[in-house]
Amino acid sequence: MAGKPLPFRTKIPYAKTSDYDVIRKVIKQGTRKAYVIDDSQYLMAFFMFNHVNETGYGKFTKCAVDFRNLIDFIVNETPDDTIVYLLHHIDKDEQGFIKAKTQGKMLDNQLTLEGLFTIVLLCETDGKKHWFTTQSNGLTPAKSPMEMFPDKIDNDLKAVDSTVRDYYNLARNESQLSGVAAKLKEEK
Repeated sequence: MAGKPLPFRTKIPYAKTSDYDVIRKVIKQGTRKAYVIDDSQYLMAFFMFNHVNETGYGKFTKCAVDFRNLIDFIVNETPDDTIVYLLHHIDKDEQGFIKAKTQGKMLDNQLTLEGLFTIVLLCETDGKKHWFTTQSNGLTPAKSPMEMFPDKIDNDLKAVDSTVRDYYNLARNESQLSGVAAKLKEEK
């Protein structure tokens, strides 16, 4: 999304855009079983920067509705065996509560992004190793269905994809693993 290189060696195909219509079009083409929208919070951030000279609450409402509509599209208009992973930065408040980073208050106050998903994994690190936390400690939005994952798993999206597909009896993604990083970047 922000134009940075992938954090691993690969020749995975990706779309370079932060345009919601292009994102929907790429996913709707259905050439992959898995898509990743990397740094998905930048969809909102770039929208806000592109509308910085607009006054009033209209831009905040449009920003929230556009993001919510993308989630609605993913949930309702993709095949059951297609998984779209949203990689998203977090915010931590003064009390230590963690939530998905958003723009404006509408998504936080009227929606709560994490509530729209069955699976929310939190990437954590000790400075040397990264892992996913799969269940909340009361301060994080991490969650996953009962018996899907242990509380802590390797930071490996391919393994996550395989586990999710096994849990829900979805077709394996072996022939289309490159789809696990249909990365979206900012258009220039």
